Formats: sequence, C-alpha cells, structure tokens
Amino acid sequence: MSSNLFQSIIIRSITFNNRIVVSPMCQYSAEDGFANDWHLVHLGSRAVGGAGLVFTEATAVSPEGRISPGDIGLWKDEQITMLQRIAGFIAQQGSVPGIQLAHAGRKASCEAPWLGGKQLSIAAGGWPVLAPSAIPFKEEQVPVIAMSVTQIQEVIAQFKMAARRALQAGFKVVEIHAAHGYLIHQFLSPYSNHRTDVYGGSFDNRIKLLLEIVNAVQQEWPSELPLFVRISATDWIENGWQLNDSVALTKILKEIGVDVIDCSSGGNVLHAKIPVAPNYQVPFAAAIKKETKILTGAVGLITQPEQAENILLEQQADFIFMAREMLRNPYFPQQAAKFFNETILWPKQYERAK
Repeated sequence: MSSNLFQSIIIRSITFNNRIVVSPMCQYSAEDGFANDWHLVHLGSRAVGGAGLVFTEATAVSPEGRISPGDIGLWKDEQITMLQRIAGFIAQQGSVPGIQLAHAGRKASCEAPWLGGKQLSIAAGGWPVLAPSAIPFKEEQVPVIAMSVTQIQEVIAQFKMAARRALQAGFKVVEIHAAHGYLIHQFLSPYSNHRTDVYGGSFDNRIKLLLEIVNAVQQEWPSELPLFVRISATDWIENGWQLNDSVALTKILKEIGVDVIDCSSGGNVLHAKIPVAPNYQVPFAAAIKKETKILTGAVGLITQPEQAENILLEQQADFIFMAREMLRNPYFPQQAAKFFNETILWPKQYERAK
C-alpha cells in the first residue's frame, strides 16, 4: 500500500505530486525587494529535492510591508523578471511554484535577525510602521501609525496588484499571509485591533480586511488556480484570537473560494507562552479540517517521514508544511520516498545516485 505522503492531490487545475510543502521562509537577502541568485538556488534546490509545492518567502506587497530591508517584494513590475525565472525553474523540476503575499504591519522595518532584528528608525534606513491601532509589538518600538480607511484601501489594492504580478511571474498557487502577527493577523486579533470603525470591534469587523483582500486577489487570480490562506489559529492568550475564531473564519473563507488553510499559530503577542514541541500545531489543522471540511496544512517541528505520514494517515491535515527541516535537508522528500519505498521524480542529472 502506498504512503499518504506521496499521494498526488488535485486542487482546481493543479496537480501536486505529493503532500510535502516547502513553507515560506524569509531569507533577508533581497535588495529593494528584488529576488536574486540566492533565492533561485535556495528555492530551486528544494524543488530539485522533490517537494510537491515550493513557496517563496513572505513577499511584500509594498515597500512598507517588508519585515526587513532584505525581504523580496512584488510591488513593481520590474520585480517580476527574477521571480518568473524562479517559478519557471521550480516548475521544470515537477514541483508547483507558490508565492506568499504579505504585509508586516507593526512588525515591519526591522534588521535581519543576524544583525539583531531590532526595529530600524527612519534615520537608520527604516520606514513608517502601519497597524490597525497604534499599539507597538514591543514597548521600545518606534511609534506605530494607526491606519486610516484610505490607507487600508491602499493595502487592499496592493495585494490585488501583487496577485496580478504573481500570475505574470508564473506562480500556480497564491497564499495570503494572515498569520504570525503581521498586518492581517493584527486586524483579526482583538489583542492588537482596538479600532472603533468598520474594521474593528466585532468579529465580523475584524475579519473584514482579510475578506476584502481575498476578494481583491480573486479579481486577478484565475479561478482555475488554488488560493491558500495562512492563519495563526490562536494567539495563545485568553483575550486574543482563539481556535473557535479560526473555525468561524475558515467557514467563511471556504464559502468564498479559499481552497486550503495553512494552520500555524502565535506571533502576535510578545509574552505568549507557546508549548513548542513536535506536532504542537497539528491539532489546529485537525480541528479546522474536522469542523469545516476544508483542506488544511499542518506545520510545526515536523522532521521525520513517519511523523508526517501519521498526520495524513490520521486525517489531521492534507499537506505537510516544512520549514527548518527543509533548511537542513532540501532532499527530505527524496529520502522520505526511499524510506516508504516510493518512486518519485529525480532530476536526470542525479539519477545515478539513486
């Protein structure tokens, strides 16, 4: 009997050869939002390694939406060319090229982690930081600008234009980043959203931005291509976003045409106590899948073939999103296939190593 991990799956017009996904992982190596040779080799090697779906890092929809000056972006047409080369190479290896569109909100304008990760002042090369409310992520943070409705509409339009460029670049999956304490998550969570207008207060108001972004993206993204949304299923605090909120949101997202919920957690509350351990986020993917019948992706310290297989076998998720293990081992899919005695596509150039 074949393994679940290497069963293909079709979503809309796209066939994924297996359930292994290279999760979006920031590389902090771009200049002015332009992807470069590092991104080509980094992402290309994971496609060569056999992953079914390879995502770019969080790709900023505006200069202000970057986490760091080193983030890649898709806010101008000139940025398409290199991403087109990357997407094309991923596809040539039999993987599906995916792109995650993002805005960092109040977590923007920071140094790369290896430079300390501190927020940059304007004088130090940073930029104004936008958020639903003027609440900093850290106390020592530069002042946060509570967004006007006009600024909110601008961000929605930026996601729409980025989706248009993603299609031109040849990507086959778009994921909207609504997790990890970045802008959309900041709107979702009552912890960070203290607005009193139509974008704050009630659950319906707090999810309004995400729904409007989904609608805007769908105006550019063809109906025959999959649309994913990454969420933080919980803030890990009592007065924040909760799993039951995620279930309620997912039911709406499914109704309006979202295909997969990529289930992560946390990132919005600095002091949250998160019980990090292997599979610690899998129950979120399982609960959302069970309650809504949508396809889900599981993430969180998944490092072993048997571990990934069991998540699928127990129907806790439909995709396995892998990050750090993929940094350590781009060829995890090939090695997992060997473990399960499965045959997967190898590059002809590597076949003599089988």
